[in-house]
Amino acid sequence: GHMEHRDSMGNRGDLKAGGVQWMKAASGVIHSEMPQQTDGLMRGFQLWINLPARDKMSDPAYQEFSSAAIPEVALDAGRVRVLAGEFGGVRGVIEDSATDVLYLDVTLAAAARFSLPLSGTRNAFVYVFEGAARLAGQELQTHNLAVLGTGDTVDIVAGEEGARFILVAGRPIGEPVVQYGPFVMNTREEIEQAFADYRDDRLVRARAAMTGH
Repeated sequence: GHMEHRDSMGNRGDLKAGGVQWMKAASGVIHSEMPQQTDGLMRGFQLWINLPARDKMSDPAYQEFSSAAIPEVALDAGRVRVLAGEFGGVRGVIEDSATDVLYLDVTLAAAARFSLPLSGTRNAFVYVFEGAARLAGQELQTHNLAVLGTGDTVDIVAGEEGARFILVAGRPIGEPVVQYGPFVMNTREEIEQAFADYRDDRLVRARAAMTGH
């Protein structure tokens, strides 16, 4: 299956299997993601990443990349697709200096190990979506998520059927977070202003630029 993207700035995208889109809502964008498959099931991940207060009213942007455009790093018994950040000397396709996120899609054969020290300034989580694995002595089954703190080491051993998981890491912003509906701001007053802007058709302030392959 695939997903059709449209947004209020005129961008249109077609996200196919294995691809990735990266949208910075920033000062405001209205969008839709519509599944286009004709049969079977489709799975995907939608991650919300908070912007620092200084960037919340910056211009929005949209990036979309096909599966073939995402670089891979071969492991002894697996592979790592580098979506954002850097791993093994390889940079991901997503460029976003405001968030500086590490986003990896890791596949391991049975009993294979993946180890990565986290920077002392990053939190992270691991989400297993195929197979099972052991992380820091804890069993992770399919659809289990583990949260890691700054300075931890991601040390995962795949189960007897192998494992596939996403690893996402980012810097804590250290600012208050207020979320309601589709809006994430720093104060309740800013949330109320966002709803007022949406109601009065003032939410979209800038046209987004679309990049990708």
